Amino acid sequence: MRPIVIIPTRLGSTRLPGKALTEINGQPMIAHVLRRGLEADIGPVVVACGDQAIVDVIAGLGGRAVLTDPHLPTGSDRAHAALQLIDADAAYDVVIVLQGDLPTIDPATIRATMEPLSRHADCSIATLATEIEDPMELEAPSVVKIALAIHPEDTIGRAVYFSRAVIPAGAGKHYHHVGMYTYRREALAKYVGLPRGVLEQRESLEQLRAIEHGMRMDAKVIRTEPLGVDTLADLERARDLLTARAI
Repeated sequence: MRPIVIIPTRLGSTRLPGKALTEINGQPMIAHVLRRGLEADIGPVVVACGDQAIVDVIAGLGGRAVLTDPHLPTGSDRAHAALQLIDADAAYDVVIVLQGDLPTIDPATIRATMEPLSRHADCSIATLATEIEDPMELEAPSVVKIALAIHPEDTIGRAVYFSRAVIPAGAGKHYHHVGMYTYRREALAKYVGLPRGVLEQRESLEQLRAIEHGMRMDAKVIRTEPLGVDTLADLERARDLLTARAI
């Protein structure tokens, strides 16, 4: 596989406006995410920006960035748009979409998203999951659950469905979906061209579009969920985590 890491980001966050350039321990958040992508050491890293201000920051850091339409609906759409600009000759056949609000993500977690594609040639999209251990988390609609067809001793399984409800029924492990995606190049092109699905709209979960249209998505189970920065509390936690790592 010939992977490329693309980090989609924009300033127009609803819950935490301007978070991409919010300072965390002396650097903008997007700088930390860029560093995590480079530390994964699996291929070139490009930031797909919805705003010129982010392009300028990345250029100042010596990184590579491209400007994309600010109105693109999802990170996957932004990653695809960037790919067309930077790799028209299709030198890369796997696209790791690293969300721009994961400043503390372990580089090993980024690498782990490639494992399902390595194992199964018919897997089009890879994602991540963590085991749910807190009953309150299991019941919370804000926590997206993934029905994962997985052998008890394995760490990779097929994603059958995603829901805000508790799935599947019955005894056994339940999994929290971690919204990071790695696509085969042709799968990304197909996905962004698909119409929104009925179940996608009902659950308000864009990943169901792939399932509804018959695309195979497998998930790698990891031990710890990466911290996504969506609120001021998340931001403070990220600062604390990165400070602790620096000690």
